[in-house]
Amino acid sequence: MRAQFQHTIAKRIEIVGCGIHSGDPAKVAINPGQPNAGIVFVRRGQQGTADRMIAVSPGAVRNTEFATVLGDGNGALCSTVEHVLAAFLGLGIDNAVIEVDGNELPILDGSAAPFVEAIDAVGLRVQTVPRRFLKVLKPIRVEEGLASGELLPFDGGFRLEVDIEFEHKLIGHQRYAATLSPDVFRRDLARARTFGFMSDVAKLWSAGYARGASLENTVCLAEDRVLNPEGLRYRDEFVRHKALDAVGDLALAGMPILGCYRSVRGGHRLNALVVAALVADSAAATVVQPSGRRDHGQAGVGVPAAVPAYGADLS
Repeated sequence: MRAQFQHTIAKRIEIVGCGIHSGDPAKVAINPGQPNAGIVFVRRGQQGTADRMIAVSPGAVRNTEFATVLGDGNGALCSTVEHVLAAFLGLGIDNAVIEVDGNELPILDGSAAPFVEAIDAVGLRVQTVPRRFLKVLKPIRVEEGLASGELLPFDGGFRLEVDIEFEHKLIGHQRYAATLSPDVFRRDLARARTFGFMSDVAKLWSAGYARGASLENTVCLAEDRVLNPEGLRYRDEFVRHKALDAVGDLALAGMPILGCYRSVRGGHRLNALVVAALVADSAAATVVQPSGRRDHGQAGVGVPAAVPAYGADLS
């Protein structure tokens, strides 16, 4: 029954680290959110400027090159939001306020696990307001070259089917598929780290990226081996991290999705484009609430009433 109601964190969390792209110190404070408020980032004011609020929505996306970057349209940015958003969606957190000092969230160990551990340490608070879901009503598909992403109707909760293909012999073709639940997220996805290739380092640095990357926060691949002394956390950690990123990027929809997401050779850009396509089609999805007969993540979620998925204020 608890899963039918909205959740927030029980108390404030503070996390510090460095930004993977800037290399600068990064700090976030995650606060409980009010019912129906969703996930909101607060870009802390710098040098006397006011704090800026950035609500998670498809219209807030400003960049998807190497990370998902959100902004308010007036210059305030929050970069690398995908891992904390994945932790929220994966654990069933509907409402939270994330205060960010600087332009980038800390990368920590390159996965969502530190966020999950911090959330588990304080626990969740059940809010006496029904949880809202975005139910996919018809297929939405986006293609870019060999990459494709699509959302499909699915009555069993939120399902992920992710395929990747890399020429590197330690990756090749990998596939991950599962119906998401907090237990599945913790076990299968939360600990999967971001990865990169030694051959790309100089190019990334010259473009202003990956200046905070290290073997402490990135799985690094040479031509024939993994350079991290501890090796991989999962045999197929690469596709699991892509699935983790997809969970975080699909949180841009503003509420948990009831549907199946299929991604082939995808990334942040493709994920964001699929969510944007969903928003652009008013007949593609609707907001529903559980009837009380079944919990989130189970088949047959009741639909007592349907309302349009997106209002006029969401661009």
